[in-house]
Amino acid sequence: MSQIEWSLQDAKNRFSAVVDAAIKGAPQKVTRRGKPAVMVISVEEYERLHQLERAAAPTFADLLLAMPRDDSEFERSSISPRTIDF
Repeated sequence: MSQIEWSLQDAKNRFSAVVDAAIKGAPQKVTRRGKPAVMVISVEEYERLHQLERAAAPTFADLLLAMPRDDSEFERSSISPRTIDF
């Protein structure tokens, strides 16, 4: 099933048809003033895309392992600590 484009007014008037088509697997593009505004997709498709996004995200361990390990010197900030009255 292919994607269908709806104007916002048509999508409002035929919202059930928009939802039914999205559930059947066809993403529904809704435009506002002739410009793409939103896509209506099924919950299953949203969850599939969300899983793909999470699978592609690096883990905290991956980020730690990607840190440079050359033990070289780095420039220290010249900011003075503030004074605290106790």
